[in-house]
Amino acid sequence: MMCDVLVIGAGLAGLVTATIAAERGRKVIVVEQEGEQSLGGQAHWSLGGLFLVNSPEQRRLGIRDSHELAYQDWMGTAAFDREEDYWPRLWAEAYLDFAAGEKRSWLRGMGVGFFPLVGWAERGGGMAHGHGNSVPRFHLTWGAGPAVVEPFIRRAREAESRGQIRFRFRHRVDELITFDRTVLGVRGAVLRQDPAPRGVRSNRDIEGDFEITAGAIVVASGGIGGNHEAVRRHWPTARLGPAPRHMVSGVPHHVDGRMVEIATRARGSVINADRMWHYTEGLRNHEPIWPNHGIRILPGPSSFWCDADGNRFAAPAMPGFDTLSTLKEICQRGHDHSWFILTRDIIKKEFALSGSEQNPDLTGKDIGLMLKRLGKGLPEPVQAFMDRGEDFVVRDRLEDLVAGMNALTGESRIDLRRLREQIEARDREIANRFSKDAQVTAIRGARAFVGDRLMRTARPHRLLDPKAGPLIAVRLNVLTRKTLGGLQTDLTGRVLELSGEPVPGLYAVGEAAGFGGGGMHGYGALEGTFLGGCLFSGRVVGRSV
Repeated sequence: MMCDVLVIGAGLAGLVTATIAAERGRKVIVVEQEGEQSLGGQAHWSLGGLFLVNSPEQRRLGIRDSHELAYQDWMGTAAFDREEDYWPRLWAEAYLDFAAGEKRSWLRGMGVGFFPLVGWAERGGGMAHGHGNSVPRFHLTWGAGPAVVEPFIRRAREAESRGQIRFRFRHRVDELITFDRTVLGVRGAVLRQDPAPRGVRSNRDIEGDFEITAGAIVVASGGIGGNHEAVRRHWPTARLGPAPRHMVSGVPHHVDGRMVEIATRARGSVINADRMWHYTEGLRNHEPIWPNHGIRILPGPSSFWCDADGNRFAAPAMPGFDTLSTLKEICQRGHDHSWFILTRDIIKKEFALSGSEQNPDLTGKDIGLMLKRLGKGLPEPVQAFMDRGEDFVVRDRLEDLVAGMNALTGESRIDLRRLREQIEARDREIANRFSKDAQVTAIRGARAFVGDRLMRTARPHRLLDPKAGPLIAVRLNVLTRKTLGGLQTDLTGRVLELSGEPVPGLYAVGEAAGFGGGGMHGYGALEGTFLGGCLFSGRVVGRSV
């Protein structure tokens, strides 16, 4: 079997690459080890957040953004400091041009719409030139992740009907075929068909084998978030502390990194494998789809956050501000979990759950259902986790809450007196419109932005105020998600050897390429840039391959 372009992986990055290459007249084959029901990959499960700079949505809300400000935020967050950051830095600069330029109009031209309120994710560590978003830039796609993928699935199916694209599902690549240092094709196993729903673990029973030759091979197979052994193998212990003993998975089991390892056998170089983006606010899903399925809380700024022993975290380890600083605090203390302590008033206003399936109003484009978020009740997915999630404790009094927290872990680690002292100290800071407490100041600052005041930040109040109750404690698990490093690529997407020379015939896109260059995010992400990195790298390679 032969083609011009062979794309390995039918996720968002692979689909963008395939459709653009097909539109340029190339004959494309897409191979995917999962079934047809998994078309679109991880992007289907996402909330659909996209990083845009100086958008109409921002301007309507009075947000003054610019390419210069976004560049400052990106570079302060990426903190590039290695010789091998040469290509990642160039990819970052190119992506910022895209996000501040034609990204929005390109997507709008394909029918992608955006929710009018812009989210303020990853707010930073406190320095203008350091980590974090200076302004809200997290644009929610109307329809969530499925709406981001849909235009490319539609275009791929249209190209398939014209004979430009052929799909080969349940085809697992096991080897890259090389001759005279050039990658010419792939060999692998044909897996038995499996009707398992999207995301559910599928079989690995082999029914046959296959071989495909192509003028160009594109690795679009994703990262390693579903492979905890690989996550621990690359974990940056010196920088973050020891890896947690127990983690939950934010991605399906097949996101295992094996294809990236296969590419290294063909001399492709992997850089920045120790740079990762894992979340600290993971819940065990009460209705798991894949093994060890975790759901991330997207928190507003008001929850009291403490470690497994009940010691409050200091800034910048505050809800929604600095993911990796908080991960470092947890791991260096030798803990696997931390706690949010909050009230019903806070959970109603500030808790959002990541994932298309956890946001039926956004995913289903249901305005009536979305307006219920402004009512008195909790969103149904949040209420379901409160009622059925194993990580929640709900009580009226702090004494009973602490007893429930200790019972949940089976350890008497939380001391009531010590916890009460910290919460009461925080509560005293609420009396004035100014405060020395960094979190209380941040809460008031957040409410100065209309989007946060309307939907994301609760009115400042005492946690121990009975009128705001009941009290809620949420055990937070570390949730694996993204690998920021990957196959090193130049600005056309060609995979490079460690020497810097291209591997002829081999390209990489999406998370497999660290979203561009082998790690365009550097050490940390500004959020909304993972889907965007798949879109951008897929577009670049689809045009250049």
